[in-house]
Amino acid sequence: MQIQLKVKGQSEDVVVGIDLGTTNSLVARVVDGEPKVVADRHGRAITPSVISIDEEGHAVVGDEAKTRALLNPAGTLTSIKRFMGRGVDDVTDVAHLPYKIVRADLGEQAAILVHGKKYLPQELSAMVLTEAKKRAERAQNLRIRRAVITVPAYFDDAQRQATRDAGRIAGIDVLRIINEPTAAALAYGLDKGKRGTVLVYDLGGGTFDVSLLKLTDGVFKVIATTGNTRLGGDDFDNAVTDVLVSNLSEEQLDAVRGNPRALSALKTASEQAKIALSSEDETTVAIDFADLGVAIERTVTRADYEVAIAPLLDKTMAAVDFVLEEADLDPEDVDEVVCVGGSTRTPAVRARLEKEFEKPPHTELDPDQVVALGAALQAEMLSGDGDNDQVLLDVTPLSLGIETYGGGVTKLIWRNSPVPIRATEGFTTQVDDQTAVMIHVLQGEREMAKDLRSLGRFTLRGIPAMSAGMPRVLVEYFIDANGILKVTAKEMTSGTKASIEVKPTYGLTDEQVEDMILDSIEHAEEDIEAHILADKKAEAESMLRYSRKALGDHGELVPDAIRTGVEIAIAALEEVLQGDDKEAIEAASDVLNENTAPIASAMMDEVLRVTVHGRTIGDVLGSQGARRKASDIDLSKE
Repeated sequence: MQIQLKVKGQSEDVVVGIDLGTTNSLVARVVDGEPKVVADRHGRAITPSVISIDEEGHAVVGDEAKTRALLNPAGTLTSIKRFMGRGVDDVTDVAHLPYKIVRADLGEQAAILVHGKKYLPQELSAMVLTEAKKRAERAQNLRIRRAVITVPAYFDDAQRQATRDAGRIAGIDVLRIINEPTAAALAYGLDKGKRGTVLVYDLGGGTFDVSLLKLTDGVFKVIATTGNTRLGGDDFDNAVTDVLVSNLSEEQLDAVRGNPRALSALKTASEQAKIALSSEDETTVAIDFADLGVAIERTVTRADYEVAIAPLLDKTMAAVDFVLEEADLDPEDVDEVVCVGGSTRTPAVRARLEKEFEKPPHTELDPDQVVALGAALQAEMLSGDGDNDQVLLDVTPLSLGIETYGGGVTKLIWRNSPVPIRATEGFTTQVDDQTAVMIHVLQGEREMAKDLRSLGRFTLRGIPAMSAGMPRVLVEYFIDANGILKVTAKEMTSGTKASIEVKPTYGLTDEQVEDMILDSIEHAEEDIEAHILADKKAEAESMLRYSRKALGDHGELVPDAIRTGVEIAIAALEEVLQGDDKEAIEAASDVLNENTAPIASAMMDEVLRVTVHGRTIGDVLGSQGARRKASDIDLSKE
C-alpha cells in the first residue's frame, strides 16, 4: 500500500480546463466532483484577454491592461484570438482596431505591430494563458502543468496548432484541444445517459459557432457544425459604435477613426452600452473628444440596438438553418438548445432562438463560464480521475484527400467524419523505374485538385526501381483528438517511409469553408464529369505507354498485321486524347485494348513456359481454372 504525504506549503499539482476566449479567459478545475471556476485572490473569476505593451516592451495582461486602453491605445491589444492561425491576406476586419495588423517576418501569417515590434498571435495568447494560470496558482496554492484548452468548433488545423503553440509557450502541456460547444454540453451534463439532439448556440466576444450534437447512451457526437470566426460580441459593440457616430460629419468621423485613443474610448463606451441594454430599455452615452473638437451624446434605446444588430442575428440564424439542413433535421427535431457566450445575454438573441425552436434555450449556467466548466470535466477525465466511460466525438468540417494522376482527388476522410479517425488507401506509380512520389494533401469538397485547398506536399523517396504499377504505396491520414492531421506514406516492398504533420501557416476563414461546401454542391455534376474524364485520360495514357513498350520489347512476337493494327489504334487514341470527349477516349481505348490482346496472350504464353517442380506455370494455372490474359489486369493502379 502506497501513502502519499503532502508537505505543508507545497503546491498541489492539478489538471485544469481553460477557456481561452476572445474577450475573456477562465480557468476551471473539478473539486469534490464538481467543476468550479478558479477565482484569483481578489475574487476575480475572469481574466480579460487583453495585453498592454509599453514602448519599452513591458507587457501587462488582464484587468490592468484593460485600464491602460486609453493611456496606451496603440499598444493595448484585444480580440487576439481572431487572428490565431490566420494569414495577413485573410484579415479584413480591422477598421475598428486601434492597432496594426502586418505580415510576420516568416511566412504569410498575420502579426500585430506594437511600438515597432511584431508579435505573433500565439505569443500574445500565451501571455493571456500565463496570466490566467498564474492567478489560479497563487490564489489556491496550485501548480498547473496540464490543461485542456477550448477552441471554436470551426477552428481549422492552423488555428488549433496556434492554440497548442500558445499553451506550450505558456509552459502548459495541452492534453487536448476540444470544441467549445462540446465543452458546454459536458457542463450541462448532457453526456449522462440522456438521449436526443442538442443545438449549441455559442456567441462569444469574437467568434460564433453553432453545433448539433447527438446523444445516445452516453456517446456524445457532433453531427454537424458551422460558424464564423469573425462574428461575435465585438461586432455587436461595433454596431453600437455605428449608432453613436451616425450623426457625425465625415470630417468628424475621419478625425475619430484616425485617433487610436478616441477609437479605444468609443469601443469601451459601446461595450458598456451594449451590456446596459441587456437589462435596461435605454442608456445614454456621452463622450467629449476635446482635442478633436468632437462631442458625442446619444441616448440609445433597446429598439435602436436591436435594429442595429439584426443583420448580425440574421447571420447566426442562417448558420443555424445550415446545420439543420446538413443533418437533415427540422427545428422541431431538436430536443434542447444551449446558449453559450456572454453575447447570448442579449434578449433579442434568446427571443430569436425561442421563436425558431418554440422552446426557451438553456441559460441556467453562466454563459461566460460554461465552456471552462466543461473543459475542467474533460481535463479531469483525461487525468484518469474522472468518468472514463465518457465518449466525445467531434467531427472534421471538410473532406481530406490526395491528388491522383490526371489531377483528380481521392477522398480519404469525408466531411463530418468523427475524430479521432484513421484512413488508409493504396496507390502505385504511373511510370517505369519511378523512385519517388509526391504526396499532395488536399482539403475540400470538389472533385479536382485545382479546385481544392492545398494543405501541404511531401515526397516519398527511395522506392525501388520497378515497372509502373508494381510498387505499393500505402498512404495513411490520421486526425487526432485535437483535430490535427498527420499524413504518412510507406512503400511496402522496401519499407521506405515519409510523413508530414499538417501545419499550414494560416487557416481558412469560415466564410471560405462554407463557400467551399456550397461550391461543391453547385458544381457537383460538372466536377464528377471532370473527374471521370481525368481518370479515363490517365488510364488511356497508361495503356499507350504499355502498348509502345510491348511493341518495342516483344517485337519478335508480333506479326506485321497485328503491329500495324496496334500502331493505327495508338495513333487514334493519341488524337482523341487532345480533346475532352470521354466517350471517344473510351472507344479508342477499347480498340487499342482489342488490338493488343494477341500481344498480351503471346507474352503470357512466353512467361508461362517457366517450370515449377517439372510442371509449367501454365499447367498449374490451367488446372486451377485461373489463367487470365494480361490485358484483363489493370496495371496502372491498385
